[in-house]
Amino acid sequence: MAEQSGSIPRSFIETLLARADVVQVINQRVPLKKAGSSYKACCPFHDEKSPSFNVSSTKQFYHCFGCGASGDALKFLMEYDGLSFVEAVEALASQYGMVVPREQRTPAQQKAQQVKQQQQRDLYDVMHLVAKFYRHQLRDHSQSAEAKSYLKQRGLSADVAKEFVIGFAPPGWDSLVKGLSADQKLQQQLVEVGMLVEKEDGKKYDRFRHRIMFPIRDGRGRVVAFGGRVLGDDQPKYLNSPETPIFHKSYTLYGLYEMRQSRQKYNNILVVEGYMDVVALAQFGIRNAVATLGTATTVEHLELLFRQVNEVVFCFDGDSAGLKAAWKALELVLPMMEKERSVKFLFLPEGEDPDSMVRKDGMDGFNNRASNALSLSEFLMQGLQGKLSFPVNSIEGRQQFVSLAEPYVQSAHGLYQFLLAEGVANLVDLPTWRVEKQMNVKSGFAQFKKDNTRPGQSKNQEEVTSKIVTMPLKMLRLLLKRPVWSEVFAKEFVQDLVKSKQRDYVVLGGFIKTLQANNFDTQVAIDVVVNAGYQAELGLVQQSDIPDDEAFIQAEFEVCIMAIAATMDERKLGQSGWNADEMLRLQTLVKSKQ
Repeated sequence: MAEQSGSIPRSFIETLLARADVVQVINQRVPLKKAGSSYKACCPFHDEKSPSFNVSSTKQFYHCFGCGASGDALKFLMEYDGLSFVEAVEALASQYGMVVPREQRTPAQQKAQQVKQQQQRDLYDVMHLVAKFYRHQLRDHSQSAEAKSYLKQRGLSADVAKEFVIGFAPPGWDSLVKGLSADQKLQQQLVEVGMLVEKEDGKKYDRFRHRIMFPIRDGRGRVVAFGGRVLGDDQPKYLNSPETPIFHKSYTLYGLYEMRQSRQKYNNILVVEGYMDVVALAQFGIRNAVATLGTATTVEHLELLFRQVNEVVFCFDGDSAGLKAAWKALELVLPMMEKERSVKFLFLPEGEDPDSMVRKDGMDGFNNRASNALSLSEFLMQGLQGKLSFPVNSIEGRQQFVSLAEPYVQSAHGLYQFLLAEGVANLVDLPTWRVEKQMNVKSGFAQFKKDNTRPGQSKNQEEVTSKIVTMPLKMLRLLLKRPVWSEVFAKEFVQDLVKSKQRDYVVLGGFIKTLQANNFDTQVAIDVVVNAGYQAELGLVQQSDIPDDEAFIQAEFEVCIMAIAATMDERKLGQSGWNADEMLRLQTLVKSKQ
């Protein structure tokens, strides 16, 4: 279905849910067994031996009595398939032959949006054509023997190559243009999606030449980009598509779509360094591997992974470059450690990569390596000890260790922060409360353990400034791009945000309130936030930008609305009579004004 922009009427969502059968939707992904008037299965969202996942055909609702997961057909598609709200609506509507409507706009707005939608549809169609072309070249081109030989040497079967739609970009500067018989319009589209490079004089040439091609697909299976592995001596060895209107590498993981399509249940996801590693592991039956695309792991990547599983295993080479990349990943993920989440670091022996390692170990042996990989805390403690100039049991070493550990402990949150502080304290043989005091950390847990009394509100970790872009800060980031969208929030909701005990919700509430009162002037809202003492939160938001793409921003906005609605009860945001059902109504009110 074509990607669209604009709000979806709530009446359509209700009609869609009334027509859809949650039992049918879930049973296509998780086999259900009849149990009285409902259906049961082992929960797909957590490990369990006896089924506690219940699906009611009469209530059109699912609920797990083990982990608490619950919702309707749309919520299941979002959680299980990892779709955004808009993608879930479109996927469910497509299953039942329904067309997703959009709110009416002015004729000028409608025309502009239709043009943009058609352009985006065309780009996806172009990438589909390119993927087919490369696939055919691997089979038929006179110079594809080298590519076939390489894939055969790597042990890839025809089935795996077909599943990942692996192809071949022939040598030459204009193979793609000639192969597609591209007219001027198609050539310009190929430039727009990064498949052709246009020089200053207007001449165009193939970006990918004499390479094995790996299509990169989004959550809906559409080809949005390519990665190419060179067969000759050209550099770079691996080449990825540039950022385009349909490809944003910070939000895309190679192999995630294929992993979901396997419909298997995984305890963790492996993050490897290249697409060849993903394919090679899949060949040996390890289907839970993904790779970033020419960029370091991002917060958005991690959030995407943690929506699938609770455990992420980073797999790196054991050299200095691998250690450096692992340390960056550690710094990024520390603030995200909460509840059942865990992170491990698997370092391979020198000269080995996942492909060569799985050939030696086999599937079971490689999985065993992943199971026994270093935990985040072990990697952190070992890494810090490696930076000491004195033994950790000496006075100087103890002091150095606490000082080195301080920024990492400060970046963690809640219970995990206390447990890290406790780990540091054990290593240097000090009471945990003393280490926390030295680090200026006020988790409250150490004091509670010391006094056996509940810590006061002033020690609540929620008062500490966030180190990651939380959901309310993501909403703020979107409103910086589209300030007029703040008009959809009712004053009761904004009041609840301002009264919240969490800084991030307070700053979002103040930002929305100021926008609404000042004709959506972002500079005025920014000044108010800064003057109120929330410079750190604003700075965190401004550190990471998002693509200024209407469809992308629209989808992210609706995801934020859904996520905030899901936390209404937990965060006590409904004190003024504003409940989650009302929050969902915002989906029908999103405006597309620039």
